[in-house]
Amino acid sequence: MTENYQTDLDRYKKLLEISRDLAGTIELDALLNRITLAAKEITDSEAASILLYDPYEKKMFFQNATNMDPLLQGIQVPMDSIAGWILQHRRPVILDDASQDERHFGSVSKKVNVHTRSLLGVPLISKGEVIGVLESINKRDGKYSPGDEELMLVLGAQAAVAIENSRLFYQSDHIYEFVHELRTPLAAITTATYLLMRSEIGAAQGQKIISNINTETKRLSELATSFLDLARLQSGRTRYQKSSFEIAPLLEECKFSLQPKALEAKVEILIKAKKNLPPIIADRDKIKQVIINLVSNAIKYNRENGKVTIEVTLDKDLWKFQVTDNGLGIPKAAIPNLFKKFYRVGGTEQKISGTGLGLSICKEIVQGHGGAVEIESRVNVGTKFRFTIPLPNNEPKDE
Repeated sequence: MTENYQTDLDRYKKLLEISRDLAGTIELDALLNRITLAAKEITDSEAASILLYDPYEKKMFFQNATNMDPLLQGIQVPMDSIAGWILQHRRPVILDDASQDERHFGSVSKKVNVHTRSLLGVPLISKGEVIGVLESINKRDGKYSPGDEELMLVLGAQAAVAIENSRLFYQSDHIYEFVHELRTPLAAITTATYLLMRSEIGAAQGQKIISNINTETKRLSELATSFLDLARLQSGRTRYQKSSFEIAPLLEECKFSLQPKALEAKVEILIKAKKNLPPIIADRDKIKQVIINLVSNAIKYNRENGKVTIEVTLDKDLWKFQVTDNGLGIPKAAIPNLFKKFYRVGGTEQKISGTGLGLSICKEIVQGHGGAVEIESRVNVGTKFRFTIPLPNNEPKDE
């Protein structure tokens, strides 16, 4: 038995182990991590990455890598790049020096500070559709071989199926829940329209019914928007456009946006944050969405002359955000269910409007940044929502 034969046999055994691992992984981020690590290992490369194609936007995005930089996730990769060529031609590529190829997209290499030399890329094809590209970068010993290409093609085929299965799992789950939630507002609208058609309904009653139809229609619209937002987040189709930005102006924007709602509810919004905090690296719009959602909830579930405080601190390697109110509070039994889709605290459904999806969306966004969310609450005392965003290795810390 030759040494090369033994090496190939070991690599195929490794590929079989990886196949079983991928088949049992449903959570998309974990799945992508395992795929890139597997590609790196079986080709003996310095790094590996996955780029996924969005057929709706007709664009390709950098999604995951073994040497992932926080600014890279969600970056758009042009279709005239090497990965774009692989995607469009549905064929693998081996390059001994990718940096010299006119199709080379250098932005990614610059941001991770890795000089791309050799490259092996294969298309990810599921049910006849190309969903992305898997690449291994910089072979550690020698050049990529036809054997490396064969292994990557097998891994790519298995990875594509696993990625689509993950997406379908979440989509089927979402569709069932969404259809179930649609029944209540649709039933209310059906009843209201039936009553309007009855001749004995007076003008005053008719106006009330029309107002009810308007309310339920808005609820349907909010439900559909929130549902689609959550579905994209959980399927991995949402792109985090990370950048470096100052946190203080963002907090002021959130306060300004919610000030009319706060004034109507007779609630005061306060901001507590140091003036010398360094810039944060994150998706600005998504972080704003989380803060607005939490502050909006704090206003809705508060009392007259109540207060809502937004606090941000930087502690070692974590950005810490906290939204505190002195409102109604949440029963202890309800807290474990708060981040479940469509969950509403008992007794609040009729009094306070909402879709029951806001906190689920917040959790997905925070986890998409590598952070975590927690809640502390006491009935008739108030609630504290906290979430963290990890500090990238290259981001300056607040001493």
